[in-house]
Amino acid sequence: MSIEISQIVLNSGLTFLAVSTAVILIVVGCFLVKLLKDLSVLAKNVNETSIMLNTELRPTLEELNETMQSINSLVQSTDEGVGNVKIGIENAISKTKAFSESLLGGFFKGFMTVFSLMKRK
Repeated sequence: MSIEISQIVLNSGLTFLAVSTAVILIVVGCFLVKLLKDLSVLAKNVNETSIMLNTELRPTLEELNETMQSINSLVQSTDEGVGNVKIGIENAISKTKAFSESLLGGFFKGFMTVFSLMKRK
């Protein structure tokens, strides 16, 4: 009788193992199916996003290029204006320097003349 009981226990243990393995395989299979479904949705979303980027990125880059060209032309015209102002200031300073040198020279010459006249008296 002990062999029969051990045989029954062994059979019930193997049956439990087979049933629990089947349940685990079913649960894992369900999760795998859900994972594959989610990955499919993700792939579709990535594809739609890449298509949207391709269609929207080109006009954006063209607008950015136009904006950069406008800024570049503005900077060049400003640079030319600054160069013209610099040349004008240099001309004004050189003329002022020449005038002040002649004025200072004349002042010293006049001062020396007055001084020499005062010295003679």
